[in-house]
Amino acid sequence: MFIRSAVTALSGALVLSALAVTTADADSGEGDTHIVQVVVNGGKPVVVGATGSKTFTLSITAADNSGVKDAYGLVYHGSFDNPDGNAGPGSDTPMSCSPVPGSETTSTCTTDITIGPRTAHSNSTAGIWHVWTSVDANDFDYIDLESAGTFSMKRSARLTADASPEPVAAGKTLTVKGALTRANWDNGTYGGYSGQAVKLQFRKAGSTTYSTVKTVTSGTGGALKATATASVDGYWRWSFAGTSTTGAANAPGDYVHVTAG
Repeated sequence: MFIRSAVTALSGALVLSALAVTTADADSGEGDTHIVQVVVNGGKPVVVGATGSKTFTLSITAADNSGVKDAYGLVYHGSFDNPDGNAGPGSDTPMSCSPVPGSETTSTCTTDITIGPRTAHSNSTAGIWHVWTSVDANDFDYIDLESAGTFSMKRSARLTADASPEPVAAGKTLTVKGALTRANWDNGTYGGYSGQAVKLQFRKAGSTTYSTVKTVTSGTGGALKATATASVDGYWRWSFAGTSTTGAANAPGDYVHVTAG
């Protein structure tokens, strides 16, 4: 359990992704200290792959009429009393705090957290995570929040695309295959992701914009297959919007030259 005097029990490193979070009511506190804003990774999702590590920033903006003295923070998954994942310094090390320009009462405090996929307990920790914080003011006021906000941790996804035949005659049928896979944090590999809506997209040569041609559902092992009529030179790719636990992905475009029919 996270308490002011013993947060250290939950200060390991785990996988997560992030969004900007909203503040919550205080669980304990004294005086006028309050949380203004909590942001993880600049408000962008942190999508973690099957291997490697990633560093993101936890930012907490707080205010008190006497000014902010210091702040502490960490993130956790599961219940507050019995989390199954956590990351951050907790109460071991204070965050780095700097006054907001032009303000004597408000400061933004930050800390960097490095995570890796194999430090997660299992794939089940993908999803909603919480931010715990404790902030102390110069006049000894304080605020403790069990959940200053929530955000998402996601497994990364990958897509491949292969269009054939190459080249193809105008008006003939083009077949585009591929596969959708996602990170498996349990074994450090990528596995097929079936049953997902994936868009087949085309970008005409010389253009910078892809247009959706059709949508298919990934099959066994994440397999993808669709046909289209060839008309002009361009790039074919698959695009996946992501889910609440898996990040978005786009395959590299596969260029196909179209000859006269």
